[in-house]
Amino acid sequence: MSTTALAPVIWGTTYLVTTELLPPGRPLLAAVIRALPAGLVLVALTRRPPQGVWWWRAMVLGALNIGVFFALLFIAAYRLPGGVAATIGAVQPLLAAGLSAGLLGERLSPRTAAAGVLGVAGVSLLVLRADARLDGLGVAAAFGGAVVMATGVVLSKRWTSPAPLLASTGWQLTAGGLLLLPVALFVEGPPPATLTTANLAGYGYLAGIGSAVAYALWFRGIRALPPTNVTFLGLLSPVVATALGWLALGQELSPVQILGGLVVLAALVAAQTTSPARRPAVLTDRSIQGN
Repeated sequence: MSTTALAPVIWGTTYLVTTELLPPGRPLLAAVIRALPAGLVLVALTRRPPQGVWWWRAMVLGALNIGVFFALLFIAAYRLPGGVAATIGAVQPLLAAGLSAGLLGERLSPRTAAAGVLGVAGVSLLVLRADARLDGLGVAAAFGGAVVMATGVVLSKRWTSPAPLLASTGWQLTAGGLLLLPVALFVEGPPPATLTTANLAGYGYLAGIGSAVAYALWFRGIRALPPTNVTFLGLLSPVVATALGWLALGQELSPVQILGGLVVLAALVAAQTTSPARRPAVLTDRSIQGN
């Protein structure tokens, strides 16, 4: 679990890297660079292309975990204050718990449901502001992003890849990046003609650490842990982003935000300490006939 938690911790640094190192107004370009180069490098290094049904499964998982998720995240980020988007996104563990009950046969316990509600409350205290405005399309995009990511996590558990971890990670990053590339070109146009050293360093960090390393850790966690437990770890991202804003950017950290961070950590502990003996066996393709 500890290594899996490093993935959302790394993703929590994305806001700082984006605001301090990347050119402004190019979030889709950043999303493409996060996904596609890292995916192509992993595919080239592992030399293990998908086989059989894994061609379309890799495309579906890449779309859910990377491509569609990043696109919806972009819409939500542009149409909603960050606090609103993060609070809506915090429902992802509850969605994953419900999908796990339907697709994997895991029992949705009252403790898990309570931890999910606690997580949403903690994130709202951490990042939500009283004057936050709502936008219908932005809310739909933020909720849609939570739905597709939760679905991607659960399907990644159900469709256990026979390939090595880095190979299957490369498939998904490549598929998601290829899906995002035409969208980025249509919405934002071609990349900037010139990039500074800081821009290149930021893009390099997002592709190498923020994607290749972080997603390998994330997908490794999905293989080893129940999907609901993995999605709860995602709540660490807004905690890390808020802490870095305070430490590195001098942003104010109020007592309410501190309380919110503690509530999020309490939700994580509650979700991760469910007794393994009470969890049913996870159903996969090898144990489900006709799938």
